[in-house]
Amino acid sequence: MIEINLLPGGGKKSRGRNVGAGLAGTLSAVLAKVKDPYLLSAVGSSIAAVVIIGLLYVTQTAREHILISKEQKAVQDSTRYATVVAEKRKAEAQRDSVLRQVNIIRAIDDDRFVWTHIMDEVSRVVPPYTWLTAVAQTSEVVSPAAAPPPAPAGAKPAAKKDPKAADAPPAVDTAVVRAPLSFRIIGLTVDIQALTRFMRFLETSPFIQNVQLAKTTPLLVEGNQVHEFHINADYETPDPAAIRRVPFTLSGR
Repeated sequence: MIEINLLPGGGKKSRGRNVGAGLAGTLSAVLAKVKDPYLLSAVGSSIAAVVIIGLLYVTQTAREHILISKEQKAVQDSTRYATVVAEKRKAEAQRDSVLRQVNIIRAIDDDRFVWTHIMDEVSRVVPPYTWLTAVAQTSEVVSPAAAPPPAPAGAKPAAKKDPKAADAPPAVDTAVVRAPLSFRIIGLTVDIQALTRFMRFLETSPFIQNVQLAKTTPLLVEGNQVHEFHINADYETPDPAAIRRVPFTLSGR
């Protein structure tokens, strides 16, 4: 039996309608499944995770580029100023060395007339019928040049509380510590009251302090009763106003 289609294109339309109906059914089935809340949550979480990871990647990449540029600039600055810092520390070390030498010379110059002042003050107040047999130093003799040298300019201290000062050179003390001078006066007197006056006069001197009687011993010298005394005292740095300086000149003949 032969069929003749008198409507051209009618078969194609029916086929297209069948395909559309199939797609509509498929979409309807998918939409029906999507209505599940757990599936919606899973899909939403996946999309949010992808977005967050992308944002974090972009942010971290930009931050990495900024930090790399800052690091390169810091390295360049450190290299540029390393020589300047080294020269500065070398100059400071030389300055500290010169200051210490100057202070040593000044300390030696100030101590030149210590014993001159002591002997002058002691001889000036010796009372009658009293004579001295010894005036000697009892403290340890320390030379200013024997003091420990300053620490190197590049050395670092063992521990520091301030992190900002970790690379700073240690402070150098260029002052010369002068050791206290103590001495003892040994003499003889026939009058014990003269000894009391002698100690009182020594205490009033601007160059002598801490005058103390160590001991007295009665002796017989050439048939006469005398007292041997030991007096301990310390040298005192006088007030500059109490020192009078005069020019020293020698006249030629």
